[in-house]
Amino acid sequence: MKIIILISFLAFGFSQEYPNLGSDNSLDFATWNIEWFPKNNQTTVNYIVDIIEQLDLDVIAIQELSDTNMFDQMLDGLPDYTGYYESLWFAGLAYIYKTDVIDVNDIYEIYTTSPYWSAFPRSPMVMDIDFMGQNYIFINNHFKCCGDGSLNSNNESDEEMRRLSASNLLKQYIDNNLSNKNVIVLGDLNDDIAESSLNNVFQTILDDPENYRFVDMDIATGSSSNWSFPTWPSHLDHILITNELFDQFSNSDVQTIKLDQYLSGGWNEYDANISDHRPVFMKLVNNFIMGDANGDDVVNILDVVITVQIIIGNEDSVISADFNQDGVINVIDVVQLVSIVINN
Repeated sequence: MKIIILISFLAFGFSQEYPNLGSDNSLDFATWNIEWFPKNNQTTVNYIVDIIEQLDLDVIAIQELSDTNMFDQMLDGLPDYTGYYESLWFAGLAYIYKTDVIDVNDIYEIYTTSPYWSAFPRSPMVMDIDFMGQNYIFINNHFKCCGDGSLNSNNESDEEMRRLSASNLLKQYIDNNLSNKNVIVLGDLNDDIAESSLNNVFQTILDDPENYRFVDMDIATGSSSNWSFPTWPSHLDHILITNELFDQFSNSDVQTIKLDQYLSGGWNEYDANISDHRPVFMKLVNNFIMGDANGDDVVNILDVVITVQIIIGNEDSVISADFNQDGVINVIDVVQLVSIVINN
């Protein structure tokens, strides 16, 4: 018995090596269906703590949270993070986010009343945040599963029809309420964004490329080895952005995080202890000119004034005011900025 206990301790006493994807100069986030957490009780908690610590992401949108007590226990093992899962009725959606860089303005649900229960068996969870001086709106989703792959517009109970309704309602909400915001829609949307228009439940969004873009389209149209749901196989977990973020997307990274490849037992170990879905990740890089504190694409004396106002607390911080990129906006940034302005 002592030998068994020792082996178990050693198994969790050494951390598995996972990729570090976070950075100080980008908004790093993922969507992750965590398959009715915790899939294998305390063992799952141990894995997830290790994974989140090493991935070093700023925000993770979670689907299929089952045990909130063990979720809170997991968060206790992640001192740099906190979480949110409150709902009008608990439906498994949650957020995990870094407390030192993410300022939450509000978290709420939409489409919560009975006319929308068919389209949304789990009401979309919206999180309004500020990150490095910019505002972002996350909308976490878990669409209805299953179906036969054919869209039957004459049957409102058809699974594909329910996902089509959900997709259209989300677009309608964003168009009507968040038209000028940095919006990120993500989650287990339970359907293929790359299939033919005849059966594509996202077609209304795809028909509006000036305003919306699925950043994981290359994954969906590429090799199945990169898909988020290997056991089918299919790619069901998606990230959608609005046009306010298109410029930032051009310098960003999007990938399925193949955590199973970092485990000695591969997919079998991952599926038995963590989830049947892989996370889909995005690194959203800010496009700005360092020193351009007022965001007018020119560095001049006005930016010096704004930076001073930020330091004394009269203006909100913006990442572009951190001229030397040391993580602090202070008099050193002002001195270096003045030097640049004088010499230009």
